[in-house]
Amino acid sequence: MDDKLLFSEEEVAVPSNHDAQQFWHVLIADDEPAVHQITTMVLGGMEVQGRPLKLISAYTGEEALQVMAEREDIALALLDVVMETPDAGLNCARVIREEMKNKYTRLVLRTGQPGQAPEEQVIRDYDINDYKDKTELTSTKMKTLVYSTIRSYRDICTVNQSRKGLRRVIDAISEVNESHTLRTLASAILDQIINLLGLQSDAICCRQLSAYAASVQEGHYHVLATSGDMDKYKDVQSIDELPAEVANAFKKASETQGSFATEHYYVCYKRSHMGAENLLYLEYPGDLTDLDQQLLEIYASNVGLTYENLLIREEVEDTQRELVYILGEAVEGRSKETGAHVKRVAKISHFLALSYGLDEESADLIKYASPLHDIGKIGIADSILNKPGKLDDVEWQTMQTHANFGETLLARSGKRILKLASVIAGQHHERWDGTGYPRGLAGEEIDVAARITAVADVLDALASQRCYKEAWSYDKIVDLMQRERGKQFEPRLVDLLIENFEQIKAIRARYPD
Repeated sequence: MDDKLLFSEEEVAVPSNHDAQQFWHVLIADDEPAVHQITTMVLGGMEVQGRPLKLISAYTGEEALQVMAEREDIALALLDVVMETPDAGLNCARVIREEMKNKYTRLVLRTGQPGQAPEEQVIRDYDINDYKDKTELTSTKMKTLVYSTIRSYRDICTVNQSRKGLRRVIDAISEVNESHTLRTLASAILDQIINLLGLQSDAICCRQLSAYAASVQEGHYHVLATSGDMDKYKDVQSIDELPAEVANAFKKASETQGSFATEHYYVCYKRSHMGAENLLYLEYPGDLTDLDQQLLEIYASNVGLTYENLLIREEVEDTQRELVYILGEAVEGRSKETGAHVKRVAKISHFLALSYGLDEESADLIKYASPLHDIGKIGIADSILNKPGKLDDVEWQTMQTHANFGETLLARSGKRILKLASVIAGQHHERWDGTGYPRGLAGEEIDVAARITAVADVLDALASQRCYKEAWSYDKIVDLMQRERGKQFEPRLVDLLIENFEQIKAIRARYPD
C-alpha cells in the first residue's frame, strides 16, 4: 500500500483505536468521508518517538476552527482547501495563525483541485508548513509528511518550553534575595538541566520528570527545588515526610556520603565545607553519562552553597536588627524609661503602616528602623534627660537638639534600615500643622515613616509610666488623639488608630514593662 496513491476509488478499512494514554493529536479537516477513512487507515497505527497518533475529524472549516479553539495540543492539522466554501481551508489557516495566535500547530493544506489554489501563491500568502496535491500523495509521502511535521512541532514546543524556563530563571534571579525565591530559581534551573540532559525532550507533551533537591544543615531540613510529581512535597519539614523510596534513597546517600544510581533514579550527594548535606533525587528513563552526573553534582553543590550564603546573610541581618533594638533599649534605659517601649513602638508602627496601605517590605523597614527614633538622646545630659519636673526654656531647646543629632548620627550609614531610621529620628517631632521641630515641616512634607512612628511613640509614651508622669488611661489617650487630629498628627493615621484601637492595645499587652 505504501507506494499506491492514497486518494483513489478503492475501499479502505478503519483500524481500531490505540489504547495508549499519550498521543500526538492530528486534526483531519475534509468534507469527504473517504479521505478521513484513508487517512485513518494509513496513520492509525503510526507512532512518532514511541507515541501513537490520535486523529480528530472535522468535516467543515467551521468544525475545524471549533476544534482548534477548544484544544491547545493539536500537533498537526491537515486542512482541505475546498470544503463548505472554495477557500474554507485557506480561511482556517489564516484564522489559526492571525486570530488564534497559534504559531505551534503545523498546518498542511491538501487539495484535489490544485489549479484553484496555486501552490506558490498559497505558500507565499498563508503561514502554512506544507501544501500537498491529493492526486500525488502516496502513503509513504503521507507518513514522511507526518514524521517531519510532528518532529518540527516537538522541537518548537521544546524551544518554547526552554524559553519559558529561561524566563523563570531570569525572574527568579532578580528576586533571589528571599529564601522562598531561591526555591523558585533552583526549580527553574533544575527544569532546564533536565531539558539539557535530554531526559524530556518533548516536555510540553509528556509528563514532567520528578526531581527533588534538599539541604540538611545542623539538623535543619530545607527544600531547595522540586519538579514534576515531587512538587507536592515542596513544604515538607523532614526527610521522613517524603515518599518511602525517596526518603530511603536520601538516607542511604547520607549514610554512605556518596551518590548512586539505580535502574529508575539517580541520587546525588554533596557535602559543603560548612557541613551541610545537599541531596538531589532525579528519576530518569535511561542511563546517565558521567558528564550528566557531573552536571547534576555541580547543580547540587551550587544551589546548596547559595542557600548557605543566604542563611549567613539572614543571620547578619538578624544581628543588625537585634542591635537596633539593643541600641534603642540602651537609650530608653539611660533616660530611665522601659526598654519594652521601643519594641511596642516598632510593632505598633508596623501595624499602622500595613493599615495605612504600605506594602509589607516598607512596613518591615519602618518596624526595624523605628526603635532608633530617639537615638539622639545619647547626646543629651542626664540632668535634662531625667529631670522629674518641667524643663525650662533653655533645657527644652537643648532637648530638641536630639532630633537633629540622631538624624546626623544615623545619616552616616548607607544601609536601608539606618537611612530610614535617620529620617524618622529627624522628623518624628514634626507636626502635621507645621508647628513641630526641628524644621517646621507640615503635612506630607513629613516622611510617612516619621508620621507613623510619631503616632506610635506618643501613644505608647502616654500609656506608660515615666519619671515625670503617671500612665494615662486609654480613654484619655483617645481623647487627646482626637483633639490633635489634623494638628499634631495626620488625620488618617488618627482615624486608623481609633478604628483599630483594640488590636493596638493587644500589641501593648504582648510586650509589657
